[in-house]
Amino acid sequence: MELVIDVKNLSKKYGSHEAVKGISFEVKKGALFAFLGTNGAGKSTSIEMLCTLLEKTSGDVKINGVTLGSRTNNYLIRKAIGVVFQQSILDARLTVKENILHRGNIYNLTKKELQENWGFVDRYLHLEDIEKKKYGTLSGGQKRRADIARAIIHKPTILFLDEPTTGLDPQTRVFVWDAIKKLQEETNMTIFLTTHYMEEAAVADEIVVMKEGKIVSKGTPNTLKEQYTYDELFVFFNNGVDGSSLLTQNNLNFEEKNGEYRVRVQSTIHALDILKELQTFISSFEVKKGSMDDVFIRINEEVPLT
Repeated sequence: MELVIDVKNLSKKYGSHEAVKGISFEVKKGALFAFLGTNGAGKSTSIEMLCTLLEKTSGDVKINGVTLGSRTNNYLIRKAIGVVFQQSILDARLTVKENILHRGNIYNLTKKELQENWGFVDRYLHLEDIEKKKYGTLSGGQKRRADIARAIIHKPTILFLDEPTTGLDPQTRVFVWDAIKKLQEETNMTIFLTTHYMEEAAVADEIVVMKEGKIVSKGTPNTLKEQYTYDELFVFFNNGVDGSSLLTQNNLNFEEKNGEYRVRVQSTIHALDILKELQTFISSFEVKKGSMDDVFIRINEEVPLT
């Protein structure tokens, strides 16, 4: 297992306030890693430290095998990463292509490398319709495509995405995510993601959840769902049927609202057993699986800080 990010006891203090409280985690090469938490949980502070934008108070961090901290090492780390910020840093007066090639020059790419790398970013972001437009005239979705292109013009090992699809329309979100997934799968680029869209986190290889400066849970989407969620069976009974009595007779815990009965089930297979038993009495039903939204809510509501 090759690690591209290895964090041990990372902390950040502002006077007496500790924004990040000794967190530790690892990110495997080529993984899609989701870093979650509510506003104020310490995500942005942590990412700024990993990206060399903010000096850590204590802890040990290795990015792409390089120890974070010294001026030389931080320079090497910056060459190995790309970052898409929530707020754009591109020049509104320049065209998309001018912006991106200028960024490539910062990494001392040769003319040949710039040409090759432009082809690389264009392959994933499809920039032909916007490359000659000034950045300031673009729509939100077009700007996001350009932002990602800027971040990968030097073909980084790790791409940090800080809420990359916030504010985008559904169609553009799908396009952006298709590009991100192709980058990961075809180039083995490691994706480090923060997002408020839990369906995006659901496709991650690994998830870490922060709360008040600490990591309170970590695991794959499936393991977190198993730990923090459950499936539910929603049932409507035929007219004249006493649903409460039927469910009670079958030793099932339920909630009822406006004629809809909600039954917690161990799995969808368990729901089938219940439906088989009650099928002659049921007018309609739906099985709802636990989601990453449920995971996130329950972790923040129920998991205590240690």
